[in-house]
Parts: sequence; C-alpha cells; structure tokens
Amino acid sequence: MNVNGDNIRYKEFGERENRHILFIHGLGSSSDRWLDIPEALSRYHHAIALDLPGFGGSDAPQMEYTINRFREFVLDFMRALAIDDDKITLIGHSLGGYIAAEIAIQNRNCVNKLVLIDSSGMLKKPTALLEEYLDAATSASPDKVKRVFEQLAAQKWRVLPIVVEMFIKRLKEVPGAKHAFESAYRNSTSAQIGLDRLKQIEGLPTLIIWGRNDTLIPVEHSRLFKQAIQNAYLEIIEDAGHAPFVEKPAIVCEILREFLT
Repeated sequence: MNVNGDNIRYKEFGERENRHILFIHGLGSSSDRWLDIPEALSRYHHAIALDLPGFGGSDAPQMEYTINRFREFVLDFMRALAIDDDKITLIGHSLGGYIAAEIAIQNRNCVNKLVLIDSSGMLKKPTALLEEYLDAATSASPDKVKRVFEQLAAQKWRVLPIVVEMFIKRLKEVPGAKHAFESAYRNSTSAQIGLDRLKQIEGLPTLIIWGRNDTLIPVEHSRLFKQAIQNAYLEIIEDAGHAPFVEKPAIVCEILREFLT
C-alpha cells in the first residue's frame, strides 16, 4: 500500500469488523519476525503486521528516521488502512515498543490497549551488544551478523541461517537500507521517553513482556516500565532473549490472547 508516497508492505489477517491489533517490529526487523502469531490471534481480532519504512519489504526513503517520524507514519498508516475508526491495540517490540509508547502518550485517544515487548526507550546509552549490532549492520558481514543474532537469543542454535541471510541481503541490495538502520539506531538510542512521560500511560491497559536472557536491553528495564506505568502487567519469559515471541511463540501468543480478551 502507498502511504505518503512510499510503498509499505504489511500482512493482514481476520475480519475487519473485529477489534484491531497492530504489530510494530523492532530495529532491523520486519513483519515476518512475528511468525504466525498475528494469524493465530485473528480468530477473534483483525490483526495487521507492518514493515516500517526503511525495513523489511517497505521503501527506504532518504530521511531522518526519528521516533516522531515513525509515530506519524504509523498514524498515517492506520488512516490509510481505515483502522483508525476505533481504538486499537498496539503491540510493539524493541524500537516498535518505543514507537507504540509514544503513540499511547501523544495520541491516547487512538489506543485501547498497549503491549511492550523488550522495549527500547529507556536506554541512557547504547548497550555493548547494541553497538555490536550497529557494526554488524553497517559492515553487512555474515560472521558479525550471525554472532550478534546468536547473542540476541537465549540459545544460539535457535537462530536460523535464513534470518541472517535475509538481513544481509536487504542491507546490500536495497538503496537506503543501511542509512535507515543507522538513522533509526542513532535517534532511538540518543533520547529517552522519560519516566514522567511514561506515567501519562497510567490507566491504559498495558502488558509488558520481557525475555529473561535479553542482553540487548536487559530485563532490568522491564522494571522501569512497570514502575512508571501503574497497574501494568509484567510477564518475564524464561529461557528467552530479546525476541521472546520468536523463541517461545506458543507461550507469548497465549499471554497475548488472554490479555486481549
């Protein structure tokens, strides 16, 4: 679909008359990373997973990839897909969590429920693994990317070679892909949401999910979000790293299903 002149790839499941769920992926990722969870939840919900501009199968325009730009894009995407007619549940992972939280703060009337999964937005500076991730992406080295992806998981054998290959393929073949990664990285790690601003989400049904073995954004950050967002639910997923929905899809899908219903 064309949004503001850019071609945006997305996946859609379920009936449009049902409540909407929008999945927002993390840095360097795409809608494919959610596996079959959106489809699994579409029995009772209208589920959409998009590729943010600069990532996945979407265009990568030359621009500054700021959190506010992403927030405005997601709102435009919702309008273009006509899913802004009712309150929506936002499910954001990592960078996507940062974006979802900003929408919940600045556009509260659009959001019915919020799910933050290993969310960024509270880092004072990049962690060592984040810096290694940037180096791997800018060099597009198979060995470096493989090493980083193995550290993102609780068990390195869970990293499929095809995931590494597709990540490198896009960086090398899509004009603007490296710039999008670097710009989004720089802008998302140089500023924080802030505890006071997070407190504005209070009262909005919120679920926080974190992988116990996350070394990119350590599990301690989940407590910061929980502390700021009163009455939020917190679920720690054992034996999972930065993307618990990839390593433990059945467990995370059931937690989401219970929260949504």
